[in-house]
Amino acid sequence: MPLTTRADPKIAYERFGKTGAPPVIFVMGLGGQLTMWPDIMIEAVVDAGYEAILFDNRDIGLSEKMAGAKAPNVLFQTLKLRFGMKTKAPYTLHDMARDTVALMDELEIEKAHFIGVSMGGMISQLVAANHQQRVSSLTAIMTTTGNPKLPGPSRDVIRSIIRPGPPPKTRDEAIDAGVRTFSVIGTPTEDHQTNGTREKIARSYDRSYYPPGTIRQLAAILATGDFRGYLDRISAPTLVLHGTEDPLVSVQGGHDIARLVKDARLSLIEGMGHDLAPPFLDRMNREIIAHLAAAKV
Repeated sequence: MPLTTRADPKIAYERFGKTGAPPVIFVMGLGGQLTMWPDIMIEAVVDAGYEAILFDNRDIGLSEKMAGAKAPNVLFQTLKLRFGMKTKAPYTLHDMARDTVALMDELEIEKAHFIGVSMGGMISQLVAANHQQRVSSLTAIMTTTGNPKLPGPSRDVIRSIIRPGPPPKTRDEAIDAGVRTFSVIGTPTEDHQTNGTREKIARSYDRSYYPPGTIRQLAAILATGDFRGYLDRISAPTLVLHGTEDPLVSVQGGHDIARLVKDARLSLIEGMGHDLAPPFLDRMNREIIAHLAAAKV
């Protein structure tokens, strides 16, 4: 697995497709490793003539861990936010956006298409806002703007993510916990035991199991807060994909992006939750490939 040498922190990445083809950078969400991207999505991009570049965000997977940084108490941070108080974290989404640009610099990529999911969609928005000349197009999937006025996740969803009580002690317990989370946040009509979710979670566990990184990434989201003020800077053609049954990031987040980013197109996916469920991938791939093709590089 290649690892950046000049970037700080060091970022693990993989490249698929023909080197020199127009690059597409995939930015994963909270606690997700690059292996969580559906193979069929990567294959569709490569088959359409692009190079797919996947990477682990800092603190996750095979990228450098912020081991010297204390994992904050997320419940306390959430409570502070409800009372309008600022929160602190070892890093923010702005730092993670800079990580992404540093990866581009190391790979000598001047400009790329961006596909970001959930937290990765937030990071991608910040790259597109602050580094306009580096972004050919933006696809923001099941993500939001940090707008505190939008509906938040339910208590059950919050509990499924934070997982109060003793942490999993074995591989099977950790995988079971991950599947339970997707059963709460994912597409309600899907069986996450049999649709490939369990296998991806198991692969992630075997590759790198590091819960403190997920907690620090969640703290980064909370500390970044509302970033709507950046979105009028985005000039790249923008496609917003959002499921109508998303219980973690309200579909209103997708509407907010489409409202704030000039000429953004919102495409709602009926019945999809907060996951990249197999029944919706063919449609998503068609929309994404058409969006990439229409963008002026």
